[in-house]
Amino acid sequence: MVTIGVFDGMHRGHQQLIGEAVRRARERGLPCVLVTFDPHPAEVVRPGSHPAQLTTLQRRAELAEQLGVDVFCVLPFTLELSRMPADEFVHEIIVDRLHAAVVVVGENFTFGHKAAGNIDLLHTLGQRFGFEVESADLLTGYTDGAERREPPVTFSSTFVRSCVDAGDVAAAAAALGRYHRLEGIVVRGTGRGGRELGYPTANLSTPEFAAIPADGVYACWFTHRQRGATEPERTLPAAVSVGSNPTFSGTERTVEAFVLDVDRDFYGEYAELDFVSRLRGMVRFDSAEQLVAQMGRDVADTRALLGAG
Repeated sequence: MVTIGVFDGMHRGHQQLIGEAVRRARERGLPCVLVTFDPHPAEVVRPGSHPAQLTTLQRRAELAEQLGVDVFCVLPFTLELSRMPADEFVHEIIVDRLHAAVVVVGENFTFGHKAAGNIDLLHTLGQRFGFEVESADLLTGYTDGAERREPPVTFSSTFVRSCVDAGDVAAAAAALGRYHRLEGIVVRGTGRGGRELGYPTANLSTPEFAAIPADGVYACWFTHRQRGATEPERTLPAAVSVGSNPTFSGTERTVEAFVLDVDRDFYGEYAELDFVSRLRGMVRFDSAEQLVAQMGRDVADTRALLGAG
């Protein structure tokens, strides 16, 4: 049983598709194999167009395992692969390499050179090569809570990216079925606006294409692990600033987490930030005193939102 896609977001639509593949694999006594690509196909076909990355490969693998996938297969996406005709892709990848008995994909699945292959062609090739094809409808739903004032949307990685880019991490979480996460190593910051102001921050160095929310201040959960450790140490509430620190005329965009009620230097540790809610946009204050007062309010709002005492 094989399911194929980039699966960047691992959003609720992906979860439904993968869950269906896992269920049918169990019914037939087959292993469930998820095939994804790295790097993102867009970057290979149109260099410089890599979309913001919602999940790292490691995170995708973890989520796939939680959904019951038996084998997480990463297929290197190269120029040669991008130029492979649709029928050749099916013969070489799906038949010769994966020996697929059943292929489960979304109804908008495309494959082969210039995305010439679609679900109808996959059905035809399945009949030729002896495998079954099952397609799943795209999942739609609401992102505005129980009130449902907005029309339903189709859950897609593109939609989630647009939510994150706008800073609407609550809508992103509704589409993902979990909080949007940034992860990386804690690095040294400038110290300005941090420890000197009474709010020392853990500065996160994120992967190159990471989907970073719009500038602003957010209530987040901060999970960290010491260097070399495989398991997280603990999860703590944090007020997180994303932006260039305009009060001090900053120019470099940073992600800085003030971890509540902990006096510790997280430098060198691996950390994950789960974005729960946007507190406010980024503002330039006329003085450090005004900034400190607002940071105090941000911390209080974070504590209230996360139920952190």
